Amino acid sequence: MKRALDINQFLHGGDYNPEQWWDEPDVINQDFALFKQTKINTVTVGIFSWAKLEPQEGNYDFSWLDEIFDRVEEMNGHVILATPSGARPAWLAQKYPEVLRTDNRGNKRGFGGRHNHCLTSPIYRKKVYEINTKLAEHFGQRKSLVLWHISNEYSGECYCDLCKDAFRKWLKNKYGDLATLNHAWWNTFWSHTYNDWSQVNPPSPLSEMGNKGMNLDWKRFITDQTISFIDNETAPLKKITPNIPVTTNMMAGNPLMDPFAGFDYQKVARHLDFISWDSYPAWGNDSQTTEELGRNVGLIHDFFRSLKHQNFLVMENPPSRVNWHNFDRAKRPGMHELASLQDVAHGSQGVLYFQLRASRGSSEMFHGAVIEHRHPEKTRAFKDVTKVGKDLEKISPIVATNYAKAKVAIVFSYDSYWALQDAESYSVNKNIWQTIQKHYRYFYEHDIPVDFVSSEDDFSQYDLLIDPMHFLMSKSYLEKIDNYVKNGGKIVGTYISGVVDENDLAYMNEWPKELQEIYGLEPLETDVLYPGQSNLINFEGKEYPVHDYCETLINCTGKVLATYSTDFYQDTPAIVEHSYGAGKGYYLACRTDYSFLEKFYEKIASELVPEIPITKFNDRVSIQIRENKSEKYWFVQNFSDKEEKIELSCELVNLLEDVKDKGIVSLKPFESKVYTLSR
Repeated sequence: MKRALDINQFLHGGDYNPEQWWDEPDVINQDFALFKQTKINTVTVGIFSWAKLEPQEGNYDFSWLDEIFDRVEEMNGHVILATPSGARPAWLAQKYPEVLRTDNRGNKRGFGGRHNHCLTSPIYRKKVYEINTKLAEHFGQRKSLVLWHISNEYSGECYCDLCKDAFRKWLKNKYGDLATLNHAWWNTFWSHTYNDWSQVNPPSPLSEMGNKGMNLDWKRFITDQTISFIDNETAPLKKITPNIPVTTNMMAGNPLMDPFAGFDYQKVARHLDFISWDSYPAWGNDSQTTEELGRNVGLIHDFFRSLKHQNFLVMENPPSRVNWHNFDRAKRPGMHELASLQDVAHGSQGVLYFQLRASRGSSEMFHGAVIEHRHPEKTRAFKDVTKVGKDLEKISPIVATNYAKAKVAIVFSYDSYWALQDAESYSVNKNIWQTIQKHYRYFYEHDIPVDFVSSEDDFSQYDLLIDPMHFLMSKSYLEKIDNYVKNGGKIVGTYISGVVDENDLAYMNEWPKELQEIYGLEPLETDVLYPGQSNLINFEGKEYPVHDYCETLINCTGKVLATYSTDFYQDTPAIVEHSYGAGKGYYLACRTDYSFLEKFYEKIASELVPEIPITKFNDRVSIQIRENKSEKYWFVQNFSDKEEKIELSCELVNLLEDVKDKGIVSLKPFESKVYTLSR
């Protein structure tokens, strides 16, 4: 049975913890009155509520939550019900101390914090299964329930004896015997050969941190153990409420806006019905322009949307400030509406906040909220949220559309990312995600839709694959891209690719044959430059700077597009184009600035720019497309604090203002417009 998020309006609301105010009913009455004012139609409840739901072992009290469901249903709203496994009650930790985590130095944690639980613990899994069963049985038929939100921001690792034993079993299942494991981890180095499974332990500063195969397999194990925990969480929900989809809130880094890399989200996504993520960009920071940050947020939206190649949900989003940023600056006027509509433009089915009412005490009491501690109706955040609520009502038909189909995909592999981050020789900071952001920039600025794909996805629907810094390549992946290019696809590869196999063992004697045939060359040596050093390449009669990495190439049979200008490899190939079968491979042997990438992609990808009845005059304006079989909608957003202009080639309906526009149109600072051809 397909488990989709079936809604007819954009979700607007967020995390709500009424149990904090249960002895002050006037506060809760005020909340629901303010929800009506701000067009809040969705509450996410139950997160971190275990102690209120089960105050003593086996003694459940759902009456308070029943009242919240009743009140939401009175306002024809939606409930996202969370499972409480992200933070266990004190009685559980006291009675069953095995549920608490052990760090990589062998220290057992005491009660406290979030995510302080062992993923392996049978008792913790049993208790989570029990309370999830009770929640599903009790609330599963409520008409307002639209989505299960399991746990909260899964993260972290445990090194207790239970987890060590589980790791050994995982390795036995993967390798079969110690001889195979010893070879895969290259354990003859430093005399690390194992002759008994009990000798195998996870990476630890107290023992071994330098074994690449061990480190990589530990990350894979943590991924699979997290998936196993998720499957245990979701089993009763899927059994009792088969029509209600399941999600969990994923994370991105700040300020880099890279995906959380503690485990593999691409694998985890297969065990969820719907993707959600928590968006906390540092709007108004002093190191990026709003345009630059907006581009990086657009990229991470595209990443999470691509996990299941369907619309997603921004589960958490700050109404204004964030208490855990180093500097908690408030959003400038207009920025909240800009950010919220960008969420929707890239495929979000709503805008949800952390948090609806600010906590009076504890660790997140100063985190921004829709309803602040004092004069809640007077705050700018409250007014901004109200404006967004009205916007979402005006564009409600768009909820039945999808983000535009992409012809370009960027390959991202967690295995490769982990392995390259763990590799010496290539400098301390490889800037893998920043490199992806640079390649993405051309497509974002030219309003070309982009997907992200794993090494196991189907590539056949894409005209162009961008495959930067793909350090670890399995044999199956090599065969896949070989077939993709042979059959007419175009691929862009870069320096530091195809260096090791799936066990993080170096490819010997020559570069993999598939890569030689695709790119028509072989990398021989990587010159790693110091931060203050650079080289130049000559491309179409103009010189462009290159930094960090310069590979020398041999056996080059392709067309040389650029050569190095200095150093011992002066005049040798730096950028190569090679025809293979019906397709082409492009190899970038050095790290360039965007100034080169812009010209390069203009040369090979300009035909992918979609036909849009809107012309913009600079890259500070972004245009994103959502569509279905009968309609297209264009989100036009000004990520500048200056007025910008656009030109419409035909009359378009401006949904936010309920007017028709044509010709030259002005966009105020941070303003968004949403257009369609007809009402």
